[in-house]
Amino acid sequence: MAKTPRIVILGAGYGGIVTSIRLQKKLRAGEAEVTLVNKHVYHYMTTHLHMPAAGTDHHDNARVRIADLIDERKIHFIKSTVQRVDPVHKRVILEDQTLEYDYLVIGLGSEAETFGIPGLKEYAMSIKSINSVRFIRQHVEYMFAKYKMEPQRKDYLTFVVGGAGFTGTEFVGELADRIPVLCRCYDVDPSLVRIINVDASPAALPPDMPVDLVEYGMDVMRRKGVQYKLSTPIRECTPEGVLLGDGHFIRAATVIWSGGVRGNSLLEKAGFEVQRGRVRVDDCLRSPQFPHVFIIGDCSMVMSPEGTPYPANAQIAVQQGYNVARNLVCSVRMRPMQPFDYDYKGTVASLGRGEAVGLLKVKKVKGRKAALLKKLIDARYLYLIGGIPLVWKKMIFKQGAISGNHHVWM
Repeated sequence: MAKTPRIVILGAGYGGIVTSIRLQKKLRAGEAEVTLVNKHVYHYMTTHLHMPAAGTDHHDNARVRIADLIDERKIHFIKSTVQRVDPVHKRVILEDQTLEYDYLVIGLGSEAETFGIPGLKEYAMSIKSINSVRFIRQHVEYMFAKYKMEPQRKDYLTFVVGGAGFTGTEFVGELADRIPVLCRCYDVDPSLVRIINVDASPAALPPDMPVDLVEYGMDVMRRKGVQYKLSTPIRECTPEGVLLGDGHFIRAATVIWSGGVRGNSLLEKAGFEVQRGRVRVDDCLRSPQFPHVFIIGDCSMVMSPEGTPYPANAQIAVQQGYNVARNLVCSVRMRPMQPFDYDYKGTVASLGRGEAVGLLKVKKVKGRKAALLKKLIDARYLYLIGGIPLVWKKMIFKQGAISGNHHVWM
C-alpha cells in the first residue's frame, strides 16, 4: 500500500495561507496529509500594517484567525515557531516537536534589511508584525504625552521614517493624517511636529512608479507637512536620532525603518544558496538544490524575462500560492507540474485618507479614484481567502475611523 504523501507548509503569510486554502479545495480525502505551521493563530495582511502602526485603524482589521480560513479536518494547523529546516533529511524542527515531510513549502516571510547601518537594529522600530505596529502606535502617542511633561524636548515630536518606498510612503501618509488628532487630544501646537522621510534614492514611492505620479504623491505628502530628505542615506542610528550621509544629525525620539527587507535567515542556516536571504527558485518555484522544497513569498527570488528579480510583494506571493498548490496536487497525482507565470497587474500606493497613486500595467490612476481602487484590491484579496462573509466583516463593518479626538475600535 502506497504511503500517503506528507506536505508541510511553513508560514501563514500571503503565499502560505493561499497554498493551504487551495490544497483543501483541490485534494481529495486521504490524498495527502497537509500540515500548516505558523507562530501565530492568525494570518495578517502586511499591506495593511501601516494603518494600525500610525493609529488610523485597529490592528484587528489587519488580521484573520487561521481557524476561520482553513478546514482543520483537511489541514492540520500547528501553532509553533520553526527552529531549523533540514532539507537533507526532509524534516523541520519546531520548538516543541519535529515534523517529517515529503514536500515542503517555505513561506516564512522576511526580516528587516539594515544594510549594515550601525544602530538600526537596536534603536529603530520596524513595521513588520501585529505586535510591532501595536508598539509603534502606542509609542507615537506616548511621545505626545511625554512632551507635555517635558516641553523642552522637541525631539519627542520629531518622527523620522527611514525608507520612502512603498511601506514608508504609506505609513507616512497615515501618520500625517493621525498627527492633527493627537495634537488636539494633547493640546500640542501642530507646527512643532516634524515628520521626516529619509531615503538614499532621489525620489519617494516605488521605483517603477511614473515620474508624474511620484511628483503628485510627494506634493500630497508635503501639503500634509511631510519633509523629505532624499538622495541622503542614514549613516547611523543612535538613541538620540539619526546621522545622515551629508553629516547632518536629526534629533528624534522616534525612528522607524522601512528601508528594505531580506528573506528569512533560516534558509541560509539550512544550507540553501541565497541572495539577501532569498532563494532563486526554478520555473516551478522549487529550490534547485532540493526539488522537494517549494519556496514562496519574501523567501523566493523569481526572475523576470529581463533577467531582474521581481519585487517580493503580496501580489506575487498570492499567485505563487495558487501555483504551488496546483503543482503539489500534480505531484501527488504523478502528473507534470506547470511553470509559474507571474501576471503583474500593477501597483497602487496609499497616500493616506482619500489619496493614492497607482499604475495598472499601462494606465495611471491617482487621487480618490486610486484610493477606491486600493480598497477594491483589498476586498478582492479578502474574497479570495474568506469569501463574501470575510469581505463583509472586514470592509463593510470595518470601524477604526477617528471620531473627534478619540478612536472608535469595534
